[in-house]
Amino acid sequence: MGRTALTTATEPAADASTPAVVDQVALARLYGEPLFALPQDLYIPPDALEVFLEAFEGPLDLLLYLIRKQNFNILDIPMVGVTRQYLAYVEEIRSRNLELAAEYLLMAAMLIEIKSRMLLPARPVQGGEEPEDPRAELVRRLLEYEKIKLAAQQLGALPQYGRDFLKTQVVMAQDAAPRLPDVTLADLQAAWRDVLARARLVQRHQIAREELSVRETMSHVLKRLQGRRFVTFEELFAPEKGVALLVVTFVALLELAKEALVEVTQAEAFAPIYLRLAYTPS
Repeated sequence: MGRTALTTATEPAADASTPAVVDQVALARLYGEPLFALPQDLYIPPDALEVFLEAFEGPLDLLLYLIRKQNFNILDIPMVGVTRQYLAYVEEIRSRNLELAAEYLLMAAMLIEIKSRMLLPARPVQGGEEPEDPRAELVRRLLEYEKIKLAAQQLGALPQYGRDFLKTQVVMAQDAAPRLPDVTLADLQAAWRDVLARARLVQRHQIAREELSVRETMSHVLKRLQGRRFVTFEELFAPEKGVALLVVTFVALLELAKEALVEVTQAEAFAPIYLRLAYTPS
């Protein structure tokens, strides 16, 4: 849809009293040559200077402007006043641009039709419902157009490349020394964690044979029980020395109990387990 202007003005012709040379400063330049006086046969067309007071993108834009300018309720448009103002504007642009006025004339016909339907008695509607307002379709189109127009204005307010900002380009010399990035403590920690993670994936499980004797462990348990009245069951084990020694110590306790060298006692159910020598050493 084309843009239109409300009023135009024509630039006045040059005054005959204009001096040929004004302080040796040219009035204008024509093909690069200074012009110290206006030509006497200069023709200025009537539409040489056109001043745009209000520009509209189409019939809906003009109609919305007329409604908002006079603070009319868009849901209750006074068709008489709006149609009169709209037709006055259409007559103005029809005298200047007939092709552009065609789409405005279509909207003018729609306004006149709505105005005529409002003057006629409403047709009865079955079911007791209220007849549809002749302005309903026009109101719907105006509201949709206004919503789209506001969205376009918000998008236009956003920064645009080439209008509000430009990309900067920095040219660096070829012989400039490369600048290595700084390594922080967090970078070193992350690198170390990666090394540990890779090490866990490739580590090998080695099984070493450890010589442990049940008889030697039995002798060690008997020495710990000598001179003591009771020893708790957990006290005879040393978890820090490995699982293998725990198993051998448990087997040694079972062998001592089997040979009646050690007594396993308990004060009551679920009470701690105690061990003591089953004989008194001489």
